[in-house]
Amino acid sequence: MSDTQRKILVTSALPYANGPIHLGHLVEYIQTDIWVRFQKQRGHQCTYVCADDAHGTPIMLKADQMGINPQALIDQVSQEHQRDFAGFMVGFDNYYSTHSDENREFSSLIYTRLRDKGHIARKTITQAYDPEKEMFLPDRFVKGECPKCGAADQYGDSCEKCGATYSPVELKNAYSAVSGAKPIEKESEHYFFKLGDFEAFLRDWVDNHVQEQMIHKLNEWFESGLQNWDISRDAPYWGFEIPDAPGKYFYVWLDAPIGYMASFKNWCVKNDVDFDEYWNADSTTELYHFIGKDIAYFHTLFWPALLEGSGFRKPNGVFCHGFLTVDGQKMSKSRGTFIMAETYLNHLRPEYLRYYFAAKLGSGIDDIDLNLEDFRMRVNADLVNKVVNIASRCAGFIRKLSGGQLSSQLPDNNLYAEAVTAGDKIAQAYESREYSRAMREIMAIADKANQYIDGAEPWVLAKQAGQEQAVQDCCSLGINLFRVICTYLTPVLPQISEEVKVFLNVEDMQWDSIQTPLLDHTINKFKPLMQRVEADTITKMTEESRETLAAIASPAATQQDSELSKEPVADTITFDEFAKVDLRIAKIVKAEHVEGAKKLLQLTLDIGGETRNVFAGIKSAYAPEQLEGKLTVMVANLAPRKMKFGMSEGMVLAAGPGGSDLWILEPHEGAQPGMRIK
Repeated sequence: MSDTQRKILVTSALPYANGPIHLGHLVEYIQTDIWVRFQKQRGHQCTYVCADDAHGTPIMLKADQMGINPQALIDQVSQEHQRDFAGFMVGFDNYYSTHSDENREFSSLIYTRLRDKGHIARKTITQAYDPEKEMFLPDRFVKGECPKCGAADQYGDSCEKCGATYSPVELKNAYSAVSGAKPIEKESEHYFFKLGDFEAFLRDWVDNHVQEQMIHKLNEWFESGLQNWDISRDAPYWGFEIPDAPGKYFYVWLDAPIGYMASFKNWCVKNDVDFDEYWNADSTTELYHFIGKDIAYFHTLFWPALLEGSGFRKPNGVFCHGFLTVDGQKMSKSRGTFIMAETYLNHLRPEYLRYYFAAKLGSGIDDIDLNLEDFRMRVNADLVNKVVNIASRCAGFIRKLSGGQLSSQLPDNNLYAEAVTAGDKIAQAYESREYSRAMREIMAIADKANQYIDGAEPWVLAKQAGQEQAVQDCCSLGINLFRVICTYLTPVLPQISEEVKVFLNVEDMQWDSIQTPLLDHTINKFKPLMQRVEADTITKMTEESRETLAAIASPAATQQDSELSKEPVADTITFDEFAKVDLRIAKIVKAEHVEGAKKLLQLTLDIGGETRNVFAGIKSAYAPEQLEGKLTVMVANLAPRKMKFGMSEGMVLAAGPGGSDLWILEPHEGAQPGMRIK
């Protein structure tokens, strides 16, 4: 252990439980996981917890559309999320759900403490109400024209074009994103957290616990005045009922951050750890939140104020990061760059993305770009040609000349000492989340190691009589430098580190283990650790992304109130262009698997006396036997398309966010095959 042991609790933002994990999400979880693994490698007691954000109107509506209860939906999504996180080696100590007894108890406790101290206000407000669905509409379920700049199709709380914030009733030409109906105004009593009570505390706290770039934005909110925060929602709502207010529920953003406490409490019970030691107001442990910059308002104003007002400790730091672009643009379904975690793992090792993100990430809030060609080139150049190449160049000679035995001394102690000394700078870079700087320092060591081997030329010495010891010494230094480099890369490449342990025949890869080199030590046979990333592998991944998403028509409200990236609206078309599209109800009379296709099913469709053969990317949601007899909507006048599996005579439409969540019509829903949709 390099310094006094610290007790650290770390969290990532809670993924919303209504959609799959994509590469944009993974920026945060990989960033957090690297930091946690580094702390554990240094010998600190570091606990990493997370949970699914499992409440809110979107989950309630989606479950209703699927014909299941919300609990079944969040259970299913939780399994998918945990599968994807495990696939990318994100090592949570506890992964939980905000729909838990612990979260209900902490939410109620915090609310009652705030209420009893006078920090809760009640006020009758006018809200947007959907007269067709008979429900109040959350801000993000009302859309219309921005009252400030006039941009169309903006959400009810903020404009994505000009950045203005407002209330839904200020939108022009507003409509419900649930039913399309024009909202009416209706009164309801709501409960508010008096955020302004904590302005003095927050001004001081923000200055010492938030990144400089975020402080400037927070100061704008201070200058405009801290408003009371509406923490209640009316039934019907999927969440926790407020203790003293029947029919009123905690807004999802109140109990979501409390989910950090609930998940940790769940872990504490299972591991016999004192929860209060970490969460009491006078705690000397450390607490850090990793979040996206888009949810900074909740984590740097509301959350610390809730904790202060209810007598709990505040975070030592809230670390915001930027968004992910792919090839310099927003992730795109049509270009195949809106890549799901599962799709990536079908083609590439997770270590490649972990390293590439590390090579790009700093401590600020700037966006990072996943340039797919640069990704391929950097992985090949750094990990394969530099790092792995050191071991592959040296291991064979060690095994052949000395049966795997390393030399009893190193031929250049200064070179090894220089590599070990660099650990201080690398550790400082990891600690401050300057991962890109850490990767540059590590690759500089790899460059020097390869230069040393190039200069020593063991392959030449091996052909000369009496040079066996020189070859063994040279390659022993190479192997020891490889060990140093892999030790530094362990937080980024945890699985590779495990394989390196086996090769080096060592018990651990702790940070300080490299202080003593491996001398008179036997290593095992070297096995290839990584393969080069080929261009066609990248192409196959993006093609699968397109195939998965091309036939999916996502409804407007699918991802509201979630942290999923929003796709821009496609280029507009004229009414005359749209009128040319012939949409028909089609009955699925036969459905079959397509040999060699991961996402496609072959459908035989009846469109009213005429049958069509169509290939549809809905295999992730339906088995063939589930489809026969169901109805779908078909673009009937789309030109036939020759595919490698055969001719596709149209396109079918389905609704949903993708993956297993796609929905088509049931026979009892009244439509007839061949009926045209107008």
